[in-house]
Amino acid sequence: CGSIVICELYCIWRGKDGAPIITFPEYSGFSEVPEEDFLNVVTYLTSIPSIGFIIIIDRRKDKWSSVKASLSRIGAFPGNLQLVLVLRPSRFFQRAIADLGIKLHRDDFKMKVPIVMLNSLADLHSYVDKGQLTRELGGNLEYCHSQWIHHRTAIENFAMTVKTTAQMLQKFGTDLAETELPNDVQCTKDLLVAHTDKHNNLKVIFFFNIYSGEFPFYVLRLLQLLAQLDETENAFEQFWCKHHLKLEQCLQLRHFEQDFREVYPYICLSVYTGDCVARVEQLLKELKTLEEKAQASLEKAQLHALHGDQLIQSNHYAVDSIRPKCVELRRVCDDFSNEAKKKKDLNSLWLGLNLFLFLQVNQWCESGIYLLASQAVDKCQSQEGAESALTDIEHFLESAEKNQLTELRNLHNQYEVVLSEDIKVSGSQIVLKALKRLEDVQEMFEKRHVSLKRLSAKQTRPVQPVAPRPESSPKRPSLKNPSRTTGGQQHIMTELIETERLYVEELQSIMEGYFAELDNSELSHLIPPSLENKRDVLFGNLPEIYEFHNRDVFSLSLHSVLSFFLFFFFCQKEELQVYEKYCQNKPRSEVLWRQCGDSLFFQECQKKLDHKLSLDAYLLKPVQRITKYQLMLKEMLKCNKGEGTAELEEALATMLDIIKSVNDSMHQIAITGFEGNLSELGKLLMQGSFNVWTDHKKGHSKVKDLARFKPMQRHLFLYDKMLLFCKKREETTDGHEKTPSYSFKHSLKMSAVGITENVKGDSKKFEVWYNDTSTIQGLDKIMETPSPQDDNAPIHTARIVKEWHEEHSNEVEHLVWPAQSPDLNITEHLWSVLDIQVRCRFPPPSSLKELEGILTEEWLKIPLETIHKLYESIPRRIEAVIAAKGGPTPY
Repeated sequence: CGSIVICELYCIWRGKDGAPIITFPEYSGFSEVPEEDFLNVVTYLTSIPSIGFIIIIDRRKDKWSSVKASLSRIGAFPGNLQLVLVLRPSRFFQRAIADLGIKLHRDDFKMKVPIVMLNSLADLHSYVDKGQLTRELGGNLEYCHSQWIHHRTAIENFAMTVKTTAQMLQKFGTDLAETELPNDVQCTKDLLVAHTDKHNNLKVIFFFNIYSGEFPFYVLRLLQLLAQLDETENAFEQFWCKHHLKLEQCLQLRHFEQDFREVYPYICLSVYTGDCVARVEQLLKELKTLEEKAQASLEKAQLHALHGDQLIQSNHYAVDSIRPKCVELRRVCDDFSNEAKKKKDLNSLWLGLNLFLFLQVNQWCESGIYLLASQAVDKCQSQEGAESALTDIEHFLESAEKNQLTELRNLHNQYEVVLSEDIKVSGSQIVLKALKRLEDVQEMFEKRHVSLKRLSAKQTRPVQPVAPRPESSPKRPSLKNPSRTTGGQQHIMTELIETERLYVEELQSIMEGYFAELDNSELSHLIPPSLENKRDVLFGNLPEIYEFHNRDVFSLSLHSVLSFFLFFFFCQKEELQVYEKYCQNKPRSEVLWRQCGDSLFFQECQKKLDHKLSLDAYLLKPVQRITKYQLMLKEMLKCNKGEGTAELEEALATMLDIIKSVNDSMHQIAITGFEGNLSELGKLLMQGSFNVWTDHKKGHSKVKDLARFKPMQRHLFLYDKMLLFCKKREETTDGHEKTPSYSFKHSLKMSAVGITENVKGDSKKFEVWYNDTSTIQGLDKIMETPSPQDDNAPIHTARIVKEWHEEHSNEVEHLVWPAQSPDLNITEHLWSVLDIQVRCRFPPPSSLKELEGILTEEWLKIPLETIHKLYESIPRRIEAVIAAKGGPTPY
């Protein structure tokens, strides 16, 4: 019925006052049209804002009932009406009924506008111009209702197409904006091609939607839609141009970075210095060849730097990334040229020094010895012979000045300043030997010169020729190696006794100056409310630790020999467990300290004790002390090569086991969500973080859990009876350190677990299978907690050098250079102190940034007096190293 109404009801032209005309043509089934369809059509026709409508109801061939039905429905007209024109029925009887009905029911129609009953088309023409009426109403307007319907349908479809196209362009633009730019050349190329293809396809669809159909483009609505679509297209094209430019610039950036990575290693090659004449000559040749080969790389690097400058000048979006690389390229080129020149000069100096020593010094010394040996003693007994020999010696000594041999000491000092450390040791030996020989020969000449001077004087009596007794040249005292084992052990025992006494004194000061003062009524008003009834939380079991270390038995064992030393660390293992309880409480203590550490009570106690550090630094002493013991045991083991080695190793293993137990227990107390009793699971054997994959097998087919395609990071706790899988969470408390907790996820009983140690040849991966391989847990050991450099660890290397070594691991070989002994290196000694401090922290650092913050904090805690003492101890350290012949020392 709705389609019938659309075919019979239309609104196209306007009346004399410009109001749109809605025509109700002759239609016998009008009363049967549903009310909803009628309202939909009328609403559609009146949806365009206007100054009002004129309704023409043509009922010339109809009855009064049809007129009445039309007027009744018009009462609910949604638009603004100005006039209702009714062509009354033409038959006499129906016309009379219509006249009577309109008079009786005018008020029933609820019309606010006049209703004009027209007798003929001539009456209609007085209200509406013929040019605005169709032929059936006596007008001359050409109108095809089916064509009008076709155009309206096309316009509506086109409006929907415009909306869909705009949404499609908007979605594509959003996808482009959210696309992450790749980090390599090929992926950037692929992304650029893919986005360009999508853009071209959208353009094709866009033009097809606009020009594929026939539309009445003179219609105002259609022109508005076209303008809207054109505006959308222009906005999208502007965005696309910017995005396309960004992709092209990204591709340029990736090319630049690739060129940078290719050329950088070739201009970062190290240039070595030789330690002998043959090696120096060979290195000079290699250096010349290297400079020739590197010339092309240097020129290429300069071109890449110029290319980077061009990108910067073209307003590239990644200027902050390009500019440092340009600076780095130019810096490396300059460094290479300067380093090559420096090494060339040093090698030339080293070569000249060697040639000078071997050719001139040795030749002069040999000639001098030959001269002294050739002077006959009997001829020198006479005044004339002595004067002749004296003249020969003076001439020979003058030749030394002419050959600048006397400047050898200055040359040695210059040599010490400019030559590099890697050859200074071996070079110094050669120079010192040459100096020693030169000094010996000069001393021989001076003695001969004195003797001849005395003989050339007036002689009172003949002198019986006597061969002079050879005089021995002064020798430098040599340091013999004392008993390494006994001396080293005694030094460690002495250090242990001294530090233990200091440790006990510090514990005593805490107990008397802080712990006991909490019961002092004079200071009760200064105690913060947050500390009330929480003394055990702040101090933990510190009284037990103090009592344990303050006993006479311990003091006696320290003053005794090695057996008592081992007795303490081996037989008192159970009593050392007090540290485990203390470390478990340490996180709670730190939280409480952050709440009340600034109170006047602690400031007053610190002032009375004259402590430079606050209480929290002293509460950290037990954690530091328990780790100090194992370091002393290690040093003890290094110095001991006699009896007691096995006992020392066992004591060290015991101490390491205690420290591991302390560390594991601090992680174990952070487990949450486990409903069972952890103490019933047996001993905690191991714990650590892993990447975990889960595979389930059903029948003969292996079905992967798609939700776990990516690895899960889990912290595992291995007990005697069960393997727990937990998720590590970190919570920040009041902006301070992150406190880890481990949320329990699931567990495996060890009685039903099997292990595959190596997976796909990777030593870091292994599998745990459960219930006869029905469930497989793939695990990959992730990075351990970051810590300072261990002994025998690789040197700290720049990131780009590491990347270069990884990329060329199959092409080059390099030595793993061990960490320098802290015996003679203050920096390494302080680094070892920081190592101990960081290892004592709980929770341990979980990232490099957090590790950096902890290192900075611990560094600021090291007193300046400690650094000064280390500096002043260097002479004693050198003597100890010489005495140990490079072996371990007590330091």
